[in-house]
Amino acid sequence: MVAAGRVLDDPEKLLNTAATEQAFALWCCGGDRLLTWGNRHFGGHSAAVQEQFRGVQQVGATSAAFAAILADGSVTTWGNPGVGGDSSAVRQQLKNVQHVQSTNYAFAAVLADGSVMTWGNPESGGDSSSVRHQLRGVQQVHATTDAFAAILSDGSVVTWGDPYLGGDSSAVQKQLKSVQHVQATSSAFATILIDGSAVIWGIPSTCDVLPVQHRLRSVQQLQATSAAFAAILADRSVVTWGDPRPTPWW
Repeated sequence: MVAAGRVLDDPEKLLNTAATEQAFALWCCGGDRLLTWGNRHFGGHSAAVQEQFRGVQQVGATSAAFAAILADGSVTTWGNPGVGGDSSAVRQQLKNVQHVQSTNYAFAAVLADGSVMTWGNPESGGDSSSVRHQLRGVQQVHATTDAFAAILSDGSVVTWGDPYLGGDSSAVQKQLKSVQHVQATSSAFATILIDGSAVIWGIPSTCDVLPVQHRLRSVQQLQATSAAFAAILADRSVVTWGDPRPTPWW
C-alpha cells in the first residue's frame, strides 16, 4: 500500500495518477515528491531520478516508461529506455515543455514556442525528423497506439509514426484545413473541420466511413473507443462507424 501522506504535504491538494502497463505513478501537482510502484522494468522504480522531481506538473506514460514535466519546464523520464524511459538524446531541447503526449512506445513534448520534441521507439513516433520543419505553431498533439497527429495554429495537421496506424495522412492532407477537434482510436484519427464535416484516416477497418459519409454534416462532437467512432450532429442524432465487433473483456 502507498501512503498518500508521503506524497501529499498539503491534504487540500489533489492527488494525480498515471500508469504504464505494469506500474503506477502518484503525485500532486506542484509537489516535489512522486511515488511509483509495480514492475521496475515498466517504470515502477524511480529512485534513480527521485531527486530531480521539483514542482511536478504533469506525468505521461507509454506502455513501459514515464515522463514528468517539472515546474521549470524540463522533463524527467524513467522506465524502459527503448520506449521513452531514456530521453538523453533530446534532454537539452526539452525546455519550456507545456504538454506531453504518448503512443505505446514514444513521447512527444509540445514546447512553449510551438515546436515538438520526440523520443522513444522511432517506428511509433519517437522520430519526427521527417516532419520537424512542419512542426511550428503546434497547438495540440493526439495519438493512436503508434502514431501522432499535431494540430497547428493555422488549423492544418501534421502526422508521423506508423503510417498504417495514422502516421500517414497524405491521402486526406488537402482536406485537413481549419481543423477544430481530433479524436483517435488505437489505429485511426478523425477530425472535425470548421464547416462541421469530418475527415478520417488510419487503418481501414476503423476509418472506413464511406457507408455513413453522407450523414457526417454539422458534426458537433466526436468520441472514440479503441476501434470505433461516434459523432454527435447538430440535430442531436448520432452516427457511428468502425469495427462492429465488441472487444472481449477477458
